[in-house]
Amino acid sequence: MDKKKVIYERELHSRSAKIIWPLISKPEGLAKWIADDVDRTDDLLEFTWGVPWRHHEKRTAKIIEESPMSHFRWAWEDDSSYYVELRMERSDITNDYILTITDFTESDDEEWLNAVWDNNFERLHHATGL
Repeated sequence: MDKKKVIYERELHSRSAKIIWPLISKPEGLAKWIADDVDRTDDLLEFTWGVPWRHHEKRTAKIIEESPMSHFRWAWEDDSSYYVELRMERSDITNDYILTITDFTESDDEEWLNAVWDNNFERLHHATGL
């Protein structure tokens, strides 16, 4: 079954690429808002949700594209036909950066994925003020 492409956009209240880029491309930045812990080894990312001594989930992804100060893309190892992309672009109107996320989902899981990304954006705002 083919998955549906979904795109989320949020204007970040920052005009500094040097602040935003590490949040979307470095393990320490991703751990502030996408997972509880993120580790990188070469071109592999390991995302952990929860704490290791209790119930937790781990997923591994392969980085498939990284364009500094532009976008960061990975594919989950268990679903490598699709990808997640985090892209930063400057708004022509406000001059702030816009974060665009591209993800894929089954049709019946779209509501769940929307809730996941809403929660991630909320975590990003609480952790950074953006």
